[in-house]
Amino acid sequence: MVTQSQTYSPSNTRQSWNLAAASLLDGYTQFVLSRQAMRCSPATLVFYRFTAGAFLTWLELQGVREPAEVTVHLVREYLAQLVGLGRSDTTVHDNARAIKTLLRFWNAEGDLPAPVDFALPKLAKKRLPVLAVEELVRLIAACKTPREKALVLCMADSGLRRGEICALNCSDVDITSGRVRVAHGKGDKARTAVIGASARRALLNYRRDLRSPIYAETPLFLSRDGTRLTGTGLLQIVRRLWKSTGIHVTPHALRRTFVVLSLRGGMDSLHLQALLGHASLDMVRHYAQMVDDDLLQAHRAHSPIDNLARLQQESAAAKAFPKPVAQ
Repeated sequence: MVTQSQTYSPSNTRQSWNLAAASLLDGYTQFVLSRQAMRCSPATLVFYRFTAGAFLTWLELQGVREPAEVTVHLVREYLAQLVGLGRSDTTVHDNARAIKTLLRFWNAEGDLPAPVDFALPKLAKKRLPVLAVEELVRLIAACKTPREKALVLCMADSGLRRGEICALNCSDVDITSGRVRVAHGKGDKARTAVIGASARRALLNYRRDLRSPIYAETPLFLSRDGTRLTGTGLLQIVRRLWKSTGIHVTPHALRRTFVVLSLRGGMDSLHLQALLGHASLDMVRHYAQMVDDDLLQAHRAHSPIDNLARLQQESAAAKAFPKPVAQ
């Protein structure tokens, strides 16, 4: 094996190991194989390589040779170093979550004699970007091509993730009913999404604009060179719209917009959970909290008690200058 360099950076994506760390390498390999057996997506495996894999590189530099030597003190020291390097709270939380999963696996496999329990770092409460109705209207109006308009309408009307929208084939969309078959959602789970009549009309306009044969396995959205639109290509389209409108828009912001506007429109949480492909209602409750925040803001602006003096003045003015009664 290659000798590990003593220069460590948590951003390294390549791990190399010396002979003394062979047991660590074997433990990590078993963990990755277990994730593959669970049919974790390639993106999830890359996530573990950036997080749990980087942690193992650091452990090796501390002289740790096997999983049984890992302690809660080492985990806390590592996370503290990430904080000291200025990593965001989300990055630190993601690393801690991956490390906890790895250590639980080792404990279950008997490689770690006792559980290594630690609290996950707290995440700062952030109000993630969601488009207001007026912003969504402006964004749709700013679309310059049928493809851009179809993409924006389909994402905002279905809540599909970036990878999910790019993976769709023409046969996955029932233009008559609006059903959208998501064959490989997050966690490789299949589900059904839905798009409305306006999004379907935009899709038909886009397909007519291509003037090319359509087969069952033809990608629903194509790049300029006629191949399947990639996640990177979709990001470039969205960034152009962001630049031209000044509206902070991302594929996931459109997903959040779908959720929030659906909740405001009265959609049932269980139906929304199924459409989004969430394993639990926790994330839907998070979005519902955002809708509750809207109610708080509305109450602060229009509270009858807090605005009592203004309302009294308006009432007095109405009495002093009554509106003429329509004849």
